[in-house]
Amino acid sequence: MTASIKFNPQKLAKLNDPERVAMINPDLIWETLQLTTPRVLIDIGAGTGIFARNFAARMPDGMIYACDSSPVMAAWMQENLTEENIAALLSAESAVPLENEIADLVYMITVHHELTKPEQLLSEAYRLLKPGGKAALIDWRKGAVSIGPRDEIRVPEEVVAAQLQQAGFRHVCRYEVLPNHFLIVGEK
Repeated sequence: MTASIKFNPQKLAKLNDPERVAMINPDLIWETLQLTTPRVLIDIGAGTGIFARNFAARMPDGMIYACDSSPVMAAWMQENLTEENIAALLSAESAVPLENEIADLVYMITVHHELTKPEQLLSEAYRLLKPGGKAALIDWRKGAVSIGPRDEIRVPEEVVAAQLQQAGFRHVCRYEVLPNHFLIVGEK
């Protein structure tokens, strides 16, 4: 039997660990994305919504949809996220229950390595974005550190970049701003 590649929801407290947040550094991600007055963000695989919470504080007049395919995670967010500009949603792995072309940014933080059909989810991200909107994928670099998921399930950056291009994204760029994670951005 092979080990699951999905994050175990019973370990959800790890997602709120301040050391994890510092390692992924939402301030640096926000600065790198250079968003101009975003109105709608979609956090796919939001877990506990820790990054949605951080980004929501930067856009009090905007809305963030924090989506997760785990009923445990979605329920946790619904109970614990009190920000008025965050809506927690249960989604399928490759389908988000929102309208077409509503988002300025769709982002996934440490999710890509868990996907069984990444191409379908990237197509879904493309559907959700307004023209000119961005998709940002942050995940563990192969061989970077001994913490995080097993190295053999981590996806190489060049594979993720190619998948974004195959989904229709243009101007796909890799940013070397995080020590243990890659940040790849594509534009619709």
